[in-house]
Order: sequence, then structure tokens, then C-alpha cells
Amino acid sequence: MTPLLLLIFAFTLAIFLGVELISKVPSQLHTPLMSGSNAISGIAIVGALVALGDGESTLVRGIAFGALVFATINVVGGYLVTDRMLAMFQNKNKPKKGDH
Repeated sequence: MTPLLLLIFAFTLAIFLGVELISKVPSQLHTPLMSGSNAISGIAIVGALVALGDGESTLVRGIAFGALVFATINVVGGYLVTDRMLAMFQNKNKPKKGDH
């Protein structure tokens, strides 16, 4: 199997698996699940960087760059949502960071 077909197969499998897993999760667990998935997206970033550096064709490098962009968005968004969620549980009378 060529590397391009293998990448397309892995991408398609990840889409179907992701949709199937997320559709089974109750809505109350989506935010903690997103927080936990940041580690997996971090691994995807490393894999995309490796593929970007070793890509033999422009198409492979383009797919790797797209994976890098989407995984980075996922990591940043996950941390922002987690930070916002944790801020909801802070004491309201206690001043926040940076406030005097």
C-alpha cells in the first residue's frame, strides 16, 4: 500500500471512530473528555510534524500541515475551555489573577 493510501485510510478511520465515540458520550462529560483529549492531540501534533518533515510529495506535506493546524486548534481550544470551566468553580469573593 502506498503511503498516501495509508494516510487516507487512517484519516477516514479516525473520522468514523471519532464520530462514533463522541456520539455515545453524555453531554455532561464533553468538557472533561475534551480536557483529556489534549494529550492525544499533542501526539497528533508530533506525528504531523514528523510527516511534514519527511513528506516526499507536496500532497503529503499539505495533508500533514492541515493535520498540524487542526490538532493545534484542538489543543488550544481544549485548554481554553478547560480554563473557563475551572474558573466557574473558583470562589467568587476571592480576587482573580491580575486583579488587585
